[in-house]
Order: sequence, then C-alpha cells, then structure tokens
Amino acid sequence: MWVSLLREWYDAIKEAQNVERVEEIRIAVFGKKGVLAVEFAKMKSASDEEKSKIAQDLNTHKSALMNELTQRKIVLQTLELEANMRAEAIDVSMYSSRSESGALHPVMETMDRIVEYFSSMNFAVKTGTMVEDDFNNFEALNLPKYHPARDMQDTFYFKDEMLLRTHTSPVQIRTMMSTKPPIRMIAPGAVFRRDYDITHTPMFHQVEGLLVDAQGKVSFANLKFILEDFLKYMFGDVDVRFRPSFFPFTEPSAEVDISCVFCKGKGCRVCSKTGWLEVLGCGIVDPNVFEAVKYENVSGYAFGLGVERFAMLIHHIGDLRSLFEGDIKLLEQFQ
Repeated sequence: MWVSLLREWYDAIKEAQNVERVEEIRIAVFGKKGVLAVEFAKMKSASDEEKSKIAQDLNTHKSALMNELTQRKIVLQTLELEANMRAEAIDVSMYSSRSESGALHPVMETMDRIVEYFSSMNFAVKTGTMVEDDFNNFEALNLPKYHPARDMQDTFYFKDEMLLRTHTSPVQIRTMMSTKPPIRMIAPGAVFRRDYDITHTPMFHQVEGLLVDAQGKVSFANLKFILEDFLKYMFGDVDVRFRPSFFPFTEPSAEVDISCVFCKGKGCRVCSKTGWLEVLGCGIVDPNVFEAVKYENVSGYAFGLGVERFAMLIHHIGDLRSLFEGDIKLLEQFQ
C-alpha cells in the first residue's frame, strides 16, 4: 500500500501544471497531518528492528519526494516567468503617442549657448584636467601660499599639493605655458569648492575667458565691448554696468551686473531692491600672471562666470541645488 501511494505522489508531482498545485502536494505529503507524518506515527507499534528499516525507507523517500517537488517547482516558475514576459513584451518599433522626447539639462543647454557665442567671436575652446596642482590653480594666478584671497575658495585637497580645481583658470595657465601669444580662448568645465547652500554646490560649472596679445593691443574697452555684447546675447535687452572689484589675477578688476531680468530694474526680492544682478567678474590680466608663465611685452583681459547662475536667471530657477537633484518635475519643463 505504501509503495503504491508513493507512485501516486510521484505521478502527481510530474503532472502538476502550476506552482499552486505543487504547494498543495507539498502540504499533503510533508504537512503536520500529511502522508509522511502518518507513516512515521505507525512506527510506534513496530519492533525496534522494524522501526530502523521503516525509518530508513521513509527518510529515503522523503528526500526523493522533496527533491522532485523542488525541481518541479523550479520548472513551473520558469515557465510562468517566460509566459509573463511574452505577455508583457513591448514592440519597441511600434509608434506610441505616449513617448516623450528628451532634452538637454538646463546647465548644459546654457553652457552650449555660452560656448556658441564665444566660438562665433573666434575664441578657441580649451579643456583641462579636473585634478590640478597648487602652482597652476593658485600660485601662477598671483595667489602665493598663505595669501588671504585663498580663503575665498574652500578647496578639496589631496596629498602632495594636488587638489580638485576651484576654477578653470588652470586651463588658461597651461595654455599660456604651452602656446605663444596671441591667445583667444575660453575654458568651460566643472569646478569644485566646499560649499553647499541655496546658491552654492560642491560641484558647479564655469566658463572663463582669456585674450592675450602684444603690449598695447588689448584694453579694458575691448573687454567691456565683448562682455556687453555677450550679456545682451544671453539675456536680451538689459542694461550692463561695471563695478570696481578685486581679483588677485586681474588689475584693474570689475564685477559685472545686469539690470534685473525679473523686475526690469525696478527693484524686487531677487535683486534685493537694487534693480541689478551680479553675473560675472573680469579684469585686465595682472603682470604677475604673465611673469609666472614667462610672457613678456604682452597685455590681456580675462573674465569668468558661473554657468548655473546664468541658467537660474534665464529659466527663473530659485534654488541652485534643484539643478542637481534629478527632479523629473523640474527637468520636464525643459523638454
């Protein structure tokens, strides 16, 4: 009787057509009131010699049945998965009215516009490494060790005076050290500083420009013309003003403002009721910078801007950090 019952369960396992049926068989055979439990209970009335033989036989079939159940369950689960995948398959060649087109990230779109303008004005586009040494990032830019202006840039340092560049100015230094003037270039790219608040992030993007030519061929008037034209290209009909400022690598230096794009110069919360928004810094290259790269009898101007700052003003984005959070609700607006 036991042998015939075993055959029935083996056959039932092989004939099971779904995982639910396999589970039913497992409970019927291995459950607390299952077939094996009943057979083990019968051992109480058997002699010691019979108990040993019955236990060995039951344990052998117990393992065999469990193995059969496990294998059948794996087969059925695989078949079920394949059936679901076929049922849910998508024909990617079919047209879907729900498909959405992608778009450039607002920071990259703004960067492209900036590069497009200066390329049209015959500025070469130069790139460089993000890991720099102290000389190219600071000393060659008239920022010797312990210079107080270094405090303006909270830097990520590695060993042996290596660091993550705090601006793209090292690209200008490396270009001047490997190229004879005249030079007309911009250096776009990512830079790094230890800041994080509503207007700062540890990684952001800059575009810095440099023009170098023979002594007397470059003046502040040239710089003023190119920047006014550039800012009108980016923001439309805005007023532009230059305010005296300080940068270690330029002298004289200036901050450049535009009339507020939100209130049209009337004064609002964004511009702190002044009617002006600061957008970039610039100046005539300091002679100490030319001395560091061994240039003689030359003059030049330089400028630098934060791409995120421009993107926020153009697209009316209130928090710089939102540009890097991957929020689909924000990014969908630029499709």
